[in-house]
Amino acid sequence: MRGWRWLLVLPLLWLGGFLHFTWNLPRTEPAIEAEADAIVVLTGGAQRLDAGLALLRAEKSKRLFVTGVNADVTKPMMPAYAGNADLFDCCVELGYQAADTAGNAVEVAGWAARNSATRLILVTAAYHMPRAMVELRRRLPDADIVPWPVFPAGGQIEHWWRVPATTGLLAVEFTKYVAALARARLNGLPS
Repeated sequence: MRGWRWLLVLPLLWLGGFLHFTWNLPRTEPAIEAEADAIVVLTGGAQRLDAGLALLRAEKSKRLFVTGVNADVTKPMMPAYAGNADLFDCCVELGYQAADTAGNAVEVAGWAARNSATRLILVTAAYHMPRAMVELRRRLPDADIVPWPVFPAGGQIEHWWRVPATTGLLAVEFTKYVAALARARLNGLPS
């Protein structure tokens, strides 16, 4: 009989955690008090790069690092992007090593160490931010990481339960977030 109880309890725990996760997703962009050493953009949507470039133009930092760039994309292809050739010439660096969020964290940590960057503005989708923060804090425990969420047009975070595709996306992201937390705790690293 005890085994049957766990079959009921585990889904309820997951559902409670999922509701907590969705309730606490970022809904607005934060105020940035001080200039950061770098803006870090995790690839995965055009809005992320747009937001990173806007922060760079607003002088929230003097440099931007884009992690997880597809190997087929070269820096000479990028300057025409949204009319930001001047920024790509002076201030943007592309990273090609990462293939997932954990890899992004490894790539960012290496880049930050080489560039003495300890205060970072992290740009990624709002639904992806909790997991990205866990992974980056694992690799950069002493860094000051300021989250800058972007809100993909199809994301519908405010009313996620009304859009089955968004509900599914958030359910998958929550499950990956729980796995990242578990990995961080098992490794005795900060989460």
